[in-house]
Amino acid sequence: MSTPKKALELAKKEGAVMVDLRFTDWPGTWQHCSYPISEFDEGTFEDGMGFDGSSIRGWQAINESDMLMIPDPSTAFIDPFYKHPTLVMYCDIQDPITREAYHRDPRNIARKAEAYLKQTGVGDTAFIGPEAEFFIFDDVRFSTDTGHGYYFVDSEEASWNSGRDEVGNNLGYKPRAQEGYFPTPPIDHYQDLRTEMVLELQKQGIHVEAQHHEVATAGQAEIDMRFAPLLQMADQLVLYKYIVKNTAIRAGKSATFMPKPLFGANGSGMHVHQSIWKNGDPLFAGDGYGGFSELGLHYVGGILKHSRALAAFTNPTTNSYKRLTPGYEAPVNLALSSRNRSASCRIPMYSQSPKAKRIEVRYPDPTANPYLAFSAMLMAGLDGIQNKIDPGEPLDKNIYNLSPEEAAGIASMPASLDEALDSLQEDHAFLLQGGVFTADTIANWIEYKREEEANQVRLRPHPHEFELYYDI
Repeated sequence: MSTPKKALELAKKEGAVMVDLRFTDWPGTWQHCSYPISEFDEGTFEDGMGFDGSSIRGWQAINESDMLMIPDPSTAFIDPFYKHPTLVMYCDIQDPITREAYHRDPRNIARKAEAYLKQTGVGDTAFIGPEAEFFIFDDVRFSTDTGHGYYFVDSEEASWNSGRDEVGNNLGYKPRAQEGYFPTPPIDHYQDLRTEMVLELQKQGIHVEAQHHEVATAGQAEIDMRFAPLLQMADQLVLYKYIVKNTAIRAGKSATFMPKPLFGANGSGMHVHQSIWKNGDPLFAGDGYGGFSELGLHYVGGILKHSRALAAFTNPTTNSYKRLTPGYEAPVNLALSSRNRSASCRIPMYSQSPKAKRIEVRYPDPTANPYLAFSAMLMAGLDGIQNKIDPGEPLDKNIYNLSPEEAAGIASMPASLDEALDSLQEDHAFLLQGGVFTADTIANWIEYKREEEANQVRLRPHPHEFELYYDI
């Protein structure tokens, strides 16, 4: 659907009665507005549709609220969940007066990151392959107010329900705590539901490589997409989350990409595989450590150097740091390894093909806005290449079994969102190269995350504080 004409032909062929225009807001949530198909013609793709930018989180002030959505016809598809046939298109955001691309539009930032890669001459394509994990629940309740604050989640396959009196009898077969990785049904309750998700993804042209149960009980899952260029993969990941959530809802379930919804269980991460290619050739393959080239190792050096700042985009919620704690396979220590999954940067060794050589950054989680997180990691890696940053000695031991003396020499990820934002404030010059991120973008992100999230969580009593302190 590369042209407006072809997009409208798709709408006519499928009998679409509505057009749904979508864009991604600052935190990474899809927003949309729907229009009767009669309101659309080829001119709309040039003129765009107006909306109130001051009502979008982290965007415009009320005195400069008018913004334009410009549909991208190459992204057109028919929504698989709406009752009435609806043509969907991703949009780019413009200022209605200057018609310039909006500097806080995440999709625009990803476009600029791809353009900057070509501008450097290092390569022409950044391939990204995220592994976004999620939980499937049957019951989700939460509320906070002046006099209360609680959450409750439940799952038919949760290990804590092994003794529950269930309607129709409790048949057992629930994954034990920390033993949910790869069991077959009947222990794996969600094989068919995950397959439904895969089929919906495939209908939208997304190449799926695998789906499986993950380590935690209570329906933790993973569906892996084949790698794709940065902007395309960011678009796909937004659609992936949409399809996962709506397929779950259709089945009477609830899916969440929250990194740590369960205490004492593995959290949901989003390992991000990355490589740079030029003229159809992979640039990370070589004869260095892990079969990497010098350029590839310098890319890793940039990632490791800037990881604490990157965390503000790759792990952008207060809940992210409930997962980034030692002991649950989430890597908090900044080191490179080839096969060690406790390292924050890993070179997968499944294949020795040069085309398979990539770096797996293991600390991100799926609450990340993919346009911002992927772009920021690419910029860090390019900084490593341009400045020949050494990633340091690889660490092929189990990091969690190191002596205190050995562990003291290894840098670690931030322990909180506030620490990550402080790190970004101190270390963001690499993001400004090529105008990919602007100073205003960085400042606004820090302010939004600190005021609307970190401070709001800090102000509220935590339920466990009552356990600790109520009787003191």
